[in-house]
Amino acid sequence: MQKKPVIVSGVQSSGNIHIGNYLGAIQNWIGRQDTHDCYIFVADMHALTVPGSVSPEDLRASRRRAVAAYVASGIDPDRSVIFCQADVEAHAYAGWLMTCATPIGWLERMTQFKSKARSGEKEAAGAGLLTYPALQAADIVLYNADLVPTGHDQKQHIEYARDLVERFNHLYPAGLTVPSPMIERTGARVMGLDDPTSKMSKSTAKQKGGHAVFLDDDDALIRKKFRRAVTDSGTGVDAETSGPGVRNLVEIIAACGGQTLEQAFKDLHGVSYGELKNAAADAVIKRVAPIRERIVEINQNPDEVEGILEDGAARARKVATATLSRMRAATGLA
Repeated sequence: MQKKPVIVSGVQSSGNIHIGNYLGAIQNWIGRQDTHDCYIFVADMHALTVPGSVSPEDLRASRRRAVAAYVASGIDPDRSVIFCQADVEAHAYAGWLMTCATPIGWLERMTQFKSKARSGEKEAAGAGLLTYPALQAADIVLYNADLVPTGHDQKQHIEYARDLVERFNHLYPAGLTVPSPMIERTGARVMGLDDPTSKMSKSTAKQKGGHAVFLDDDDALIRKKFRRAVTDSGTGVDAETSGPGVRNLVEIIAACGGQTLEQAFKDLHGVSYGELKNAAADAVIKRVAPIRERIVEINQNPDEVEGILEDGAARARKVATATLSRMRAATGLA
């Protein structure tokens, strides 16, 4: 039997899951569960890169919320391996091995670290902010990932992970699989409703109420957020002249409806911005409402979530431990 390609991906556990996460990542995983071996994890260890930014109680709760959102969205725990990163000890061990193989100069060139350094936050940031790309590379290689679903803005991280894996294989011939980014045509990058020049972000959403639409928002709140969405100085939708605000709303509609961006622009050509905002709200509500209802059902049964995580961690450990054994042997630690 031919081996299925392996997909590995995860969403940081801090904060709620918003439509950017769903349309840019989660939605893409759903249709690939029968054609790929999917490992979907909650990146809870990455949530600690900014010391004190999340309390232990909030982190535990957000882990459960993320799993509920995954399952409610259509990730089937029988067809995909769903687990928390911290529950598979091999991530920390492999992350350290990757860190030791990574030059500091490479880490200092990463966008997020350079941004913190420029803004004067470098001294207060945890060392994990510098070294997290090595842990991210370990997250991926432990499961022999062929593909990593990602948005355009995260493509650099996956390409960076490729470089780290290739360097590790050069230093220590462990035969680790070198991953490739998998970017979908639509929905790969959903921008903030209040600022269509910046990616929709959980951290920004904490500060701005109209920035993001979450999977558990009710219909009235979703409509309110879209009514306030930034468009541009024109009067109607036009593929050639519309600015980033209009393009973002059209992209959301296209991703929710399974259309190409070109087809969505054609269907919406000439409609007013008020009509566009209503259409975007309608498309998101249609997609989100059943997910929201399922999230409520899952949250009413916490044992279901715990069972999914325990089973997923056990399945993940089998693969991760085998890969880690190769890494240890290659480095001389076993």
